[in-house]
Order: sequence, then C-alpha cells, then structure tokens
Amino acid sequence: MADPLIEAFGAEGTIAPVRFEVSGTRPETAVRDLGGIYAGERWSAAPSNGRFDYRYTAIGDSEVTIRRSQMHGEIRGYMPGGAPDHVVTWISTGTGEVEVRGERWPMLHDVPVLFPADEEFTFTTADYDQRLVHLDRGFVGRVAATRSEIGERPLRFDARRGADENLGHRWQGALTALSRALRVGGPDSDVWQDAKVAAAEVFLDMFPPQSDDLPDVLAQPRNARLRAAVEYIHAHAAEDVSIVDLSEAAGLSVRSVQESFRRVFDVSPLTYLRQVRLDRVHEELLEAGPQAGAVGEVARRWGFAHLGRFSASYAERFGEYPKQTLRR
Repeated sequence: MADPLIEAFGAEGTIAPVRFEVSGTRPETAVRDLGGIYAGERWSAAPSNGRFDYRYTAIGDSEVTIRRSQMHGEIRGYMPGGAPDHVVTWISTGTGEVEVRGERWPMLHDVPVLFPADEEFTFTTADYDQRLVHLDRGFVGRVAATRSEIGERPLRFDARRGADENLGHRWQGALTALSRALRVGGPDSDVWQDAKVAAAEVFLDMFPPQSDDLPDVLAQPRNARLRAAVEYIHAHAAEDVSIVDLSEAAGLSVRSVQESFRRVFDVSPLTYLRQVRLDRVHEELLEAGPQAGAVGEVARRWGFAHLGRFSASYAERFGEYPKQTLRR
C-alpha cells in the first residue's frame, strides 16, 4: 500500500489544530502513554536489540482521526471490549499479531485489519511502523443509516473476516483525500466532512457489517425510547449490561424500562438480553463447525458462566442442544 499519511504527519504548520502527539524513550512511559490512549490493561514494553523509542501522532476530529504509531522495541497488552471507535490498522514494517477468542492473526504488511470493537483481545507488536484510522461508532452508524440495505439497525463487525482485497485502492484513495482535506481546509471545512463520509463508506464496503433485525414494533413512535434500550442491548451484548445502563440509554427510569419491555415483549430486559446472547451463540456455532471445546468458549464469551443452564436455555430456544448445532 502506498503511504498517503506521510505528508499529513510530516507537514509542519499545515495541519488543523485537532492533533496530539506522544513520544519517548522509556518502556514505562510507552505503557503509560499508549495504554492510556486505548484504555488498555496489562500492557508491557521492552527494548529490542538494546534500543527503545516510540512516537504516536493523531490528526482529525472526534469522528475520524488518522494516526501513526512507530516504535523501536516491543509492546503487548490486553484490550477490553466496548471500544468507542472502529479502528482499521496496518503495519508497513516490523511484526504484529492479534489474538481473539484463542485465534491468532498475524498482521501482514500493508494489509488493513479491523480491531474487534466489541470483544476483548490481546496484541503483540515489535519494531513497527503502524497506521490507524479511528472511526467513531456513532458516525459510522449515521453513514450506514443512509444505506437502504442497512438502515438504522445496530451494526456488528466480524473482525475475523478481513478486509475485502478488491477495495484496497478505494481505501488508499480515501486516506489520501482525508490527508489532503486536513491540509487544505482543516477539520471545520466542507471538504473534510465530505472526505470523512467517503472514508466511512469505503470502510462499510471493506468490512460489511452484520445487522440485527429489530422487531417491527420498535418502529412505532411511542416505542422510540424502548428502541434506544434495545439498540443498546444489541450493541453491547458481549459486555456486562445492567438495568441502569438501559435506563440511561433510553432516558427512562428503571421501572419504566422494565414496564416497557413487559408491555412490548412480555419479558424482562435481562431476559431479552439473554435471548440476544443466545442468538449470537447460535450464529457462531453455525459458522464454527464441529470443533472440540468450542461450545464452552463461545458461551462464556457471550456471558454464560453456568454451562448447564446455558445448554438448557439454548435447547429451549432453538429446539436442539449446542453440540447438535456444531454437528450440522
């Protein structure tokens, strides 16, 4: 892949003021600075061949930023799920590896990958030059809502699918346009806004989203606040979700949230959450095939700690046990 970001990161005095940079020569400050940017946990860093230094720069606005991370040395860490941004990244030098659900993916040079936004993962990188584009979830959702085939449904992205290789030239063009827009007009300009939307469009084509079909009843105006709670469940099903979270998402009292779910779905909010999680497990097992140990791993990832109760609930919902789904 060509390097459309070099001009943006290298130009002095031509970039709009929405920008930050961190750099240093000590592993402990790299953990503090870089781990702080990503709210990471259990990060560690070490010199490589006796040398250690790093530099991280970000330019853009709260909806889209283009970033560059460089390091002589090694860094690794854990990322919890629930990131506020979708992050597309690639390395041009060095090595990198991401591990999700026990599966490791090497980061190939100049091949964009999508970090999991909703799942926990670990990473290891060394002696690298890395490019990243952060796209705010809400912004991507608004762009996606303009597409008739997606609409305003909650979006999920399967990072394991990888980018569509045929769209590499369009992604490169989108990055070039973003960099040029910052140099020419800055983040308050129309050209920057147009470039952001174009980049989000290419992102949606490279990593086609999986959408959850929400019940039609939520389209009724009287259920607008309930819809917000339901969308929150679908967007955060892999995380710990409480009634208070749903109350804040919907702008309703806890009691009103409970009553709304009972009125429309005849179940409690947490029962609805469990049903969504069961559906996600079912989808994964259908894709996984007969793999030893897969059921327990998938169930725990979607919040089911007691495998016996999970298996019974699964059978009640789908008419078969999880292992039967795997054998299909």
